[in-house]
Amino acid sequence: MKALNYFFTFLGGAAVGAVAGLLLAPEKGSDLRERIAEALRKRGIKLNRKDMDALVNDISEELASATAETAE
Repeated sequence: MKALNYFFTFLGGAAVGAVAGLLLAPEKGSDLRERIAEALRKRGIKLNRKDMDALVNDISEELASATAETAE
């Protein structure tokens, strides 16, 4: 059971790392938003520009708080 917890912890860390990598990559914000919107559209989720901007801001804030907590 302990190994399963480590596995889920690893997957969670990998997911956060992937999102952080996407958001912090040296790419124009508009290009990144378009890539995220396209990935969501492929999964049947449609967002307008305002909703996409809000989603990106929410993810950025979560990542900032997660990295701040990790640094403590």
